[in-house]
Amino acid sequence: ILLSQGLIDPQEFEFLLHFPVEATNVSAVSFLSPQTWGGIKTISTMEKFSGLDKDVESSPKRWRKIVESSCPEDEKLPQDWKNKSTLQKLIILRALRPDRLTYAVRKFVEESMGTKYVSTRLEFEKLFEESSPSTSMFFILSPGVDPLRDVEKLGLKLGFSIDRGTLHNVSLGQGQEEVAERVLRHASEQGHWVILQNVHLVARWLPSLDDLLETAAVDCHASYRVFITAEPVQNPEQHVIPRGILENAIKITNEPPSGMNPSLHDALNNFSQDTLDMCSRGQEFNSMLFSLCFFHACVTERRKFGPQGWNHNYPFSTADLTISAHVLYNYLEANSKSMQVPWADLHYLFGEIMYGGHITDVWDRRLCKTYLQEFMNPNMFGAELFLCPGFLAPPFLDYTGYHVYIDENLPTENPMVYGLHLNADLGCLTVTSENLFRSLCDLQPQDPSRRDEATESTEEKVMDIIEDILEKLPEEYNVVEMMAKTTERSPYILVCFQECERMNLLLAEIRKSLNELDAGLKGELTISSSMETLQSALFNDFVPDSWARLAFPSTKTLAQWLNDLMSSCHELDSWTQDFVLPAVVWLSGFFNPQSFLTAVLQSIARKTQWPLDKMTLTVDVTKKVKEDFGHPPREGAYIHGLFMEGARWDVESGIISEAFLRDLTPSMPVLYVRALPAEEQEVRNTYECPVYRTKQRGSTYVWSFHLRTKEPPAKWVVAGVALLLSL
Repeated sequence: ILLSQGLIDPQEFEFLLHFPVEATNVSAVSFLSPQTWGGIKTISTMEKFSGLDKDVESSPKRWRKIVESSCPEDEKLPQDWKNKSTLQKLIILRALRPDRLTYAVRKFVEESMGTKYVSTRLEFEKLFEESSPSTSMFFILSPGVDPLRDVEKLGLKLGFSIDRGTLHNVSLGQGQEEVAERVLRHASEQGHWVILQNVHLVARWLPSLDDLLETAAVDCHASYRVFITAEPVQNPEQHVIPRGILENAIKITNEPPSGMNPSLHDALNNFSQDTLDMCSRGQEFNSMLFSLCFFHACVTERRKFGPQGWNHNYPFSTADLTISAHVLYNYLEANSKSMQVPWADLHYLFGEIMYGGHITDVWDRRLCKTYLQEFMNPNMFGAELFLCPGFLAPPFLDYTGYHVYIDENLPTENPMVYGLHLNADLGCLTVTSENLFRSLCDLQPQDPSRRDEATESTEEKVMDIIEDILEKLPEEYNVVEMMAKTTERSPYILVCFQECERMNLLLAEIRKSLNELDAGLKGELTISSSMETLQSALFNDFVPDSWARLAFPSTKTLAQWLNDLMSSCHELDSWTQDFVLPAVVWLSGFFNPQSFLTAVLQSIARKTQWPLDKMTLTVDVTKKVKEDFGHPPREGAYIHGLFMEGARWDVESGIISEAFLRDLTPSMPVLYVRALPAEEQEVRNTYECPVYRTKQRGSTYVWSFHLRTKEPPAKWVVAGVALLLSL
């Protein structure tokens, strides 16, 4: 709307959406990370932002105030920058504080369009007034929310209920299609209400439903209404609801209140005073049941922190909690004579079976068990167990007393309630902002006539990108020639050959697809769907799928990804010169980092004649950076390019320490990796830290390293501490 009115600059809007960050490894000011500084440098290349980087360098105190503010979107920018337009301020904030961008965009919409566009609290009764026999109400379901409660409540008020036979509730599934058709025809004649639940389960029948909804609304009773529910899908390929149904309906979604306070109350609401009174060991049962509720709230709410919370999403439900409560009761009653609490049994049942039954990832299972060990242990009976910082496990209370205790004592919502660092919130909000702008990019029209003359057309921009990439793209490696150059076939050299072969496949695909698209844009070839997909990805600065399938996992933009690709080629170039292991190996640059780490094991096993299956890798974190090393070690390897998430490495003390606020992923010094017999591995006072390719964790798992710690390892387990090869 603002673009069509000429109120915002198309180039600035384009820049805000795509935000092409200049890759840099250093920052000119101490309070900005290299990535943030890269963003500032990129912004400074635009005419209206010229000198921004110099201003940040010369007035660090003023800019630091913005960076460290809890609500930077409400702060005035320093000096003349405060006179910038709201959109220009958004561009600067996208570099300085991406975690606050959703709030800043909200403020931008409110100032530009009005409050009604950001206020989403609507009463169901008001929404119902907009419905009609031909305009149904379509509920997009959210976990933990029952939208039909509102329908039934309003129905009772207006004289529609199941008891009176004026409200019909059909839960769709196998064989229910005919029932639904009969009910709809009857209701349209009699003026009843119909609820059709889970229509996504009957995809084949939905075109018939679309037609039926249209015909049933013709010459029907004025009171006739239809309410439909369906689950949302993850991507457009899974869409099954016909367009007609969606276009003719009022779409409604309602998310549950999130946070520890409502979740803990909800968990406790599954029980009553009768539950607390039923066990002969009342004090122990009540304390442990409260801890179980806190555990349940923790594991369900932790999902909002993405991969740092859980590697995968698990469908933990109230059934897990209620069944666990019954198991707790049975076990305490069974041990009532000995008055012992079978801690190990309960931890196993809850952590491996009830909740653990959902968990498929070994590191998530460790997290689940650690939570249970922290929340349910003998200390809880001595009024000395903190369930989270500032929240002591409650004394022996009645049911209402526990609810009051939560409201009076539970700290305000923050990641520390779940054992995570405050940075986890920033990371979570940053990902939300990135997803918002990625969606906005997808929604942009790519028709040149819709853009200002000053912006390049899609085709012109894409052709420039193609030319730029092809110019920089290295030549493929002659692996046959390399093999002839050396007769040695050590584990390291074999890894080098494998990496060159993988790189050749990727380079060939990039070159082939770009040449095809270039020919297509010049009119020499017919544009295919795969060419269109590639063109869209290049325009939006995304890594094309056909390239990503042959490459290493990455969450970076196309520009950053290409920089990494060039760096990988540079590493391979120097390695293939003489096949001597580089002084410090860039582990992140491998297609298969596991193969290199396995090669470390194999080379030392061959040298020492130790059995490979009885060996393990050990890691010493040095105090040095890559440039401090001139040659590789005599055995093992020096590696670099790793980052820590959830904590930081204290170089002076040589231990894991609390992260600094807003430094989400501090880089690690060079690590010295070597192999030794498994029984010689020092595991006391260490935290077994998983290593992942990207922030998405999960399936990008590479290895695990034992890192020294003075704190109990459980602290870092619940903090979701991990090493990442790429940001």
